[in-house]
Amino acid sequence: MKKIFVIGGAGYVGSKLVSTLLQKDYFVTVFDLMIYGNNLPKKNKNLKIIKGDVRNIEKLKLFLKNHDVVIHLACISNDPSFELNPKLGQEINFDCFEPLILAAKDAGIKHFIYASSSSVYGVKDIPNVTEESSLEPLTDYSKFKAKCEEILLSKTNANFIGSIIRPATVCGYSPRQRLDLVVNILTNFAYHKNKIKIFGGSQLRPNIHIDDMVDSYICLIEADTNKISNQIFNVGFENHSVEKLAKMVKDNINKNVDIEYVKSNDNRSYHINSDKISKKLGFTPKKNINEAIKDLIKAFEKKIFKNTFDNEEFFNIKKMQNINLK
Repeated sequence: MKKIFVIGGAGYVGSKLVSTLLQKDYFVTVFDLMIYGNNLPKKNKNLKIIKGDVRNIEKLKLFLKNHDVVIHLACISNDPSFELNPKLGQEINFDCFEPLILAAKDAGIKHFIYASSSSVYGVKDIPNVTEESSLEPLTDYSKFKAKCEEILLSKTNANFIGSIIRPATVCGYSPRQRLDLVVNILTNFAYHKNKIKIFGGSQLRPNIHIDDMVDSYICLIEADTNKISNQIFNVGFENHSVEKLAKMVKDNINKNVDIEYVKSNDNRSYHINSDKISKKLGFTPKKNINEAIKDLIKAFEKKIFKNTFDNEEFFNIKKMQNINLK
């Protein structure tokens, strides 16, 4: 059984991914700064947890050996969090990336999977954005994602293959919950405030259920090498306007929910196409946005989350502001 090294494994996607990998009897090492706490499974003989900063390459080198696959999820995620401290964002999202790749290569890692972002495409007017579409990143966050893709693909060889995933926006329930992503935001407001505020509304937002996001990484781990080497895959499912997402949320709440429309200068809109991963690897999402909304509603009903508007644990930008990471 392969040994998997997950950098950023305690985050929103990471904590769900690690749990699923353990259920499949993989040996997993998590390397994470634990900014948002440790929501990983307790007392599992196949899990090793290391608290560490991705910028600390020397510490990473101590633990990378004897693993087969690295999944790199760690970053200052989303534009607002990045822009709080652009210098920190550059250090974590870009400056340490090439040294990390070289360290993984030297450690004998066979497969390096990088979590990029569909934001690398920028604003597109074309009906379907595929992996062949031009990259026009609009922010430093997305520009560094695009540059890291280039670095990885420039360092691969027959013994060290690289794969890149460009995810849509993830939604749904996780042990390390985020409530600052579009579907999760709308569901939180609809359930607790009976009101949704939409900025704009016509912008298309590709989304994917967190369980399918997790399955896409496992699909890459288990795929034939020749199908994934130096390959880039969009991973999305449903492309809906923000207005449609709001109405889907409203339809799932068993009480009256008001929708308020507010003008917005945020014109980011794109419709990503994920046919490649389906055709090449046979990966198809099993869950939809409605299921993600229902999962969140169940969590709210069970009172799993406390103080869902002010608790910094659910909001990356609030947490980054308060910890003042250097």
